[in-house]
Amino acid sequence: MEIREERPADVAVVRKVNEAAFGRPDEADLVDALRRNCREAISLVAVVEGSVVGHILFTPVMLEGKKPVEGAGLGPMAVLPSHQNRGVGQELVGHGLAKLRAAGCPFVVVLGHREYYPRFGFQRASEHGISCTWEVPDWAFMAMILDAKRMDRVSGVARYRNEFSEAS
Repeated sequence: MEIREERPADVAVVRKVNEAAFGRPDEADLVDALRRNCREAISLVAVVEGSVVGHILFTPVMLEGKKPVEGAGLGPMAVLPSHQNRGVGQELVGHGLAKLRAAGCPFVVVLGHREYYPRFGFQRASEHGISCTWEVPDWAFMAMILDAKRMDRVSGVARYRNEFSEAS
């Protein structure tokens, strides 16, 4: 399996991967909007035997509080149903987190499955004083601190890009 940056030739298949994984076009529409409007996004694909089988997107998230800090939000992440439970998502998350660490990103948040994301080191965001813009269950909104020094005594509301609210 190869994990690499999304290329222009991948756009149509990334859309199909998101539609197949989620069973609807909403996440694919969100990815398309973010691709158009967010140059800072990190968009990675998983390639198996020459075919894109997975996709993950990381976009800027602003933690608004006394000390505003910009970090990243993970999502959407999609894997073709035929390739789920084979480590594709794990590879995408791992590579993405490594890129963010190398870039000096201080934190990453995700709205996701409580059984899945803790394996990477995510914890309930509330444990770090981080809340979500939207009303979601406490267990579903998680954070990973990548730079403890920069995040010392930092708390607040994580604000995702407008495209996320417009997609809901």
